[in-house]
Amino acid sequence: MLANAIRIDTDGQATVVKLPDGTADLRSALRGILGGTPDQAVYHQRSLLWVHDNGQREGLVANLTAWTLASAWRRIPLPYQLYGTVVVTGRDDDGMSTALDDDLTSRVQAVTETVQATMAAWQQRPPASEDAALKELLAYAVRDVA
Repeated sequence: MLANAIRIDTDGQATVVKLPDGTADLRSALRGILGGTPDQAVYHQRSLLWVHDNGQREGLVANLTAWTLASAWRRIPLPYQLYGTVVVTGRDDDGMSTALDDDLTSRVQAVTETVQATMAAWQQRPPASEDAALKELLAYAVRDVA
């Protein structure tokens, strides 16, 4: 079993999940979590983000927390959204999934907490625009992953 994979749901909740070793078993488990065929994306050299391969076309909800994490790792706002539940695993030198190390686990959790806290603060102090909101989120998240 892989340890320390993190599931990020569209409501921003992050949950540590255990995934099986082996490519076929891993893909099957990810298919169950994501609700469709898993596709891997690389935004950090030591991790993989597993996303639904057809989430937007199937009408899945955009995952702001996962978008913020990926954007922070790239240090630029992604020009597209990530849709549906996302799973974050570690990545080895060969590009294969591994357990997410403790350092990245804490950084992913920090970003998820920051997104939730920022969105809660927006209830009292709404951002001036969507662009301002995304820039604010990204600035906080870049700090969290540094």
